[in-house]
Amino acid sequence: MKKYITIIIITTVIMCESTLSQTIDKLSLKEVTIETSISGKLHGTLTMPEKKKKKTPIALIIAGSGPTDRDGNNSMMKNNSLRLLAEQLALNGIGSVRYDKRGVAGSISAARSESELRFENYISDAKDWINWIKINNPHSKIIVIGHSEGSLIGMIAATETADAFISIAGAGRAIDIVLKEQLGSQPKMIKDISFQIIDSLKIGKTKDSINPILFSLFRPSVQPYLISWFKYDPQIQIKNLHKPSLIIQGNNDIQVTTEDANLLYNANPKNKLIIIDKMNHIFKLVEGDRKANVDTYNNPSLPIAPLLIENIVKFILSKNVMH
Repeated sequence: MKKYITIIIITTVIMCESTLSQTIDKLSLKEVTIETSISGKLHGTLTMPEKKKKKTPIALIIAGSGPTDRDGNNSMMKNNSLRLLAEQLALNGIGSVRYDKRGVAGSISAARSESELRFENYISDAKDWINWIKINNPHSKIIVIGHSEGSLIGMIAATETADAFISIAGAGRAIDIVLKEQLGSQPKMIKDISFQIIDSLKIGKTKDSINPILFSLFRPSVQPYLISWFKYDPQIQIKNLHKPSLIIQGNNDIQVTTEDANLLYNANPKNKLIIIDKMNHIFKLVEGDRKANVDTYNNPSLPIAPLLIENIVKFILSKNVMH
């Protein structure tokens, strides 16, 4: 039981080798580092078209939850999905910055203790990267692209100085609601205890005594982070984001549903909504049942859905964003 409960809130990604390796010479790659406003240095990669123009738009790509690095990888799985996304954008005339989150890979030295980490730290880090792009590329439009948990981080960070926002597989409900939904199928005792803890955290109160079965999910050291995360409702945040926004969701995603995408869209109908047929959570086109979907999480040969890139490029290069 403990293992299952731990897994359900971890964003999993699939190993995918680059199909663009033969065209890598058409891209410009540069290691970049920033000193964050909180503490520590974060490391990332600036990927630009080979022939950069003065006003080349630049996207900040924000990864999903867990110890995910700039390429979309973690210690258990290699996927390169975010690197593939960056390369595809550059081949279409759009630059990007993707980065290792604090405490991960190249940014390991910026780690904070679990008890000190807050959701706002990730928002602050994203804002620092936006500011870095703005300072170093003053004529470029800045587009924030957030995947999964990175969607919520991105829509908050984009409020001030970014020019547009793209959500890919972003949740449309606050995480406390999502957790309750995920725990709803558990035995009544587990569900009742979990819901009590969640309700307490929602109002900012920690719980000292945690049932061992639920310890991995609600251990005291992680509760302050959950409290900080529970405060943000994606529907409210995107409603207050007065920037051109694109919401993308695959209808074969077993982690985030089209209902989430519709909730984000309905919160601000001025935004654009794209549902990509057969695309799953990690940008792959999937035929078949749930097992086939899960199998793609370890299939390095499947390319990113072409319509994903097509719609992102079309949105970024539109007059609505580039004006």
